Amino acid sequence: MSVFLSRSCCTAIVLIASAQGALADLSAQDVWTDWKSYMSGVGYEMTATENQSGNTLTVSDLSMIVPIPDEDDVTAAITTDEITFTENDDGTVSILLPKDFPMTVLASEGNDKVTVGLLFTHDGSPIMVSGDPSNMAYDYATSQMTMTLDKLEATGEDIPQDAIRLTATLSDVVTKTTMSLAGNRTYDQSWTASALSYDLGFKDPGSEDHLSAAGAMQQITTHSVSTLPSDLGTSGDFSALLAAGFSAVADFSYTSGNSAISFKDGRDSFAFDSTSGGGAFDVTMDASKLSYGITHKDMAFNVAGSEIPFPLALSMAEAGFNITIPVAKSEAEQDFALGVALRDFAVPEMLWGMIDPSGALPHDPASVVLSLTGKGKVLFDIFDPEAMEKVEDGDIAPGELNAVSINELLVSAAGAKLTGTGDFTFNNEDLASFDGLPAPSGEANLSLSGANSLVDKLVGMGLLSDEDAMGARMMMGMLAVPGEGEDTLNSKIEITEDGKILANGQRLK
Repeated sequence: MSVFLSRSCCTAIVLIASAQGALADLSAQDVWTDWKSYMSGVGYEMTATENQSGNTLTVSDLSMIVPIPDEDDVTAAITTDEITFTENDDGTVSILLPKDFPMTVLASEGNDKVTVGLLFTHDGSPIMVSGDPSNMAYDYATSQMTMTLDKLEATGEDIPQDAIRLTATLSDVVTKTTMSLAGNRTYDQSWTASALSYDLGFKDPGSEDHLSAAGAMQQITTHSVSTLPSDLGTSGDFSALLAAGFSAVADFSYTSGNSAISFKDGRDSFAFDSTSGGGAFDVTMDASKLSYGITHKDMAFNVAGSEIPFPLALSMAEAGFNITIPVAKSEAEQDFALGVALRDFAVPEMLWGMIDPSGALPHDPASVVLSLTGKGKVLFDIFDPEAMEKVEDGDIAPGELNAVSINELLVSAAGAKLTGTGDFTFNNEDLASFDGLPAPSGEANLSLSGANSLVDKLVGMGLLSDEDAMGARMMMGMLAVPGEGEDTLNSKIEITEDGKILANGQRLK
């Protein structure tokens, strides 16, 4: 279904696209011809009736159908009664779309068929196109754009009208898109919206069981630059698509948001709601790498359910994740990165009271942060199913790990805090010293504060035995030396090229 959504978005960009550029003479036929070329290139089968009258080209009975790659007997279709392309005196073209136009997804297996109908609506504002046939610019704005589940039919099943609902709405949308058509297509698009809201739900007609989800985001801003090969095809061969020049860079941000999810299944129930003080998302993909990052700030959660003894209220100052992985087969080293950040995660005093009723421990919010970068080699085509199968069978090596840097390590909870950095390289010729793993060399510098105090409090609470506490202190004594501050330990862990492991100069191995 993700492929369908991707193609639907591409289609929506063309059907309700946007951007602004230098004025030059364009004809209605120039714009419509490019639409047909694009849709054919991404695999749509198109039929339509064209009628030119004066400066207006009317396209009626438009039907566009595309098979979904790797999904047997599944197609997506867009139909509309009429679209008009009007040539203006200033050399621009106005495109007028119907206020309502449908999209249909058809799936079949044997005698069973499923039909999903989606209805897209907007306020009827025109799209303004300027530029020239090789470099078109679109400018579009609408007070509201809505997608609604309009129909759901399945052979042999009676699906009530209110069994499933789906609505998504964008408000005060302004989009700007510039399309360069020389060779591969390049799109530079930005759009803003004052709000995005969604509401979906499933209801069992024979009971009170249900699932619902609703939410909203405010002040959305996006920007993307993408390059599409002139013939995308429908084979679903993503490796070939990347080799042909596909690339995309996109970022998305919002200033605040909220969501609510609930379900009931017999006696089981669950409810979750959240708020956020904003966030951002970015993605980059091309023939060499895939990079993804997401961050949310000032988050608050409320959780309740039949399996939860009491409602929980949680909060977090920041939650983030990022990853960069190389995707191209190459003997050359390539960069990778991985990061996780959970900052100032706070739980309610009621939950603390179950663990620490006497208040012996500090109840400060906890944090876990890890940031890694490094270099490695990819030795197979990750989008080739046959190569992937050989990797899973152990017939070929997937790659090599060459270097890792620990840019940030932070773990803090209950009054104790661990921080650290480090740099290591790996010898892929030596797989014997570390039981089949590439032999590392380098060092890590760690600092631990509040550990002894935490151990004392855990012993006093009865959560840690004296023997376990003694073992923990002996381990800290072997690996660390006292730091400058009170109850602070420092440790320098070194791994030499000949396989020795040292802690603060003392050999451990």
